[in-house]
Amino acid sequence: MHVETEFDSNYRKVLVAARRARQLQSGTQALVPSHSTKFCRIAQDEIEAGKIGYIKKDVPVMKPPVDESGLPIMA
Repeated sequence: MHVETEFDSNYRKVLVAARRARQLQSGTQALVPSHSTKFCRIAQDEIEAGKIGYIKKDVPVMKPPVDESGLPIMA
């Protein structure tokens, strides 16, 4: 298991920030000092400081079988 701190897309960064903002909202202490009182901004500050990461699961991409015309076979 490897904790990633570099984000491969902005979408993943937003998902991680949203999850961290929910944690902060439910009472978790902030990991960095922030001038903002908004949980989303505090989560973004923590990500920019490198304090928040994520675990990327190694799940293989499963492609459906296709017939000779290239259409997926629905079982």
